[in-house]
Amino acid sequence: MFFILSKIVGILVMPLTIILILFGASYLPRLKKRAALLRITAFVMLLAMSNQFLTNIVMRLWEPEAIDLQEMPTYDLAIVLTGVTNLNKSTPDRVFFNKGADRATQTIQLYKLGKINKILITGGQGLFTKNGNREAELLANFMEIAGVAKEDIIIENQAVNTRENAVFTAEILADEYPKEQKHLLITSAYHMYRAQACFDKVGLQTAAFPVAHNSHPIRFNIEELLFPDPMCLVKWQSLFKEIIGIATYKVMGYL
Repeated sequence: MFFILSKIVGILVMPLTIILILFGASYLPRLKKRAALLRITAFVMLLAMSNQFLTNIVMRLWEPEAIDLQEMPTYDLAIVLTGVTNLNKSTPDRVFFNKGADRATQTIQLYKLGKINKILITGGQGLFTKNGNREAELLANFMEIAGVAKEDIIIENQAVNTRENAVFTAEILADEYPKEQKHLLITSAYHMYRAQACFDKVGLQTAAFPVAHNSHPIRFNIEELLFPDPMCLVKWQSLFKEIIGIATYKVMGYL
C-alpha cells in the first residue's frame, strides 16, 4: 500500500502535473486575484523545463558518467535491472522496448566483448501490470536471440521494484557467490544511485555501469539555448520520479 501511495503522490508532483494544476487553478473564482501569478509561474516552469540547455546541465549533474569499455575489468556476473519493455504489448515473438533499451543492448555488447561472463536479469511485472509477461524472461529471450548462451543467463522474475531487485538477487546469489565478490550493476544512469544503494543495503557489492543517459556533452548553440523540446519534460519527469523514489526508500529504510 505504501508503494501504491508513493506512486500516486509521485504523479501529483510531476512537473507537467504541477504546470497543469497551476494553469487550472488560475481559473478558479476564489483564486482570481492570484490568477496572473499562477499563470506566469506555470509558464516559467514550462519554459525552463523544455529548455534543452538547462535540462542537459541538470541531467549532467545528476547522472554518473558513462564507463570507458577499454578501462573495464572483466566481471564474472552482471546484474541487469528491467523496466525497459512495454508489457502491455503481448505479441509473443518479439520484445517491445520503451526508453532504456541500452540496459539490454549494452549488456549484450559487454558479454560479446568478454567483459562479463554471466548475466542475471531481475524484474517481474511491476506494481500496476497484470498479465502473463515478465520482463526478465522477455529480456532473456532477446539476449539469447542476440547470441548470449542460455546457460549464461540467470532469471529473477518476481521483483516489482528496485528494493525487490536487490533482495531477490541476493537470495539467488547467496549459495554460489561470496558476498565480498563485486558484480557489475547495469541500469539507467538516472536510476543508478538508488539501485546501487539498494544492493549495498542487502550486502551485495556492485560496480556501476550506467546506461541510457539523459545527458550529453554541453553544446553552446542556438537550438539548445533557445528552442524548446518536449522530450525535456520527459527527462524532468524521470528525475522527479527518481528523487521521490529515493525519499520513499529512505523513509522505508531501504537505503
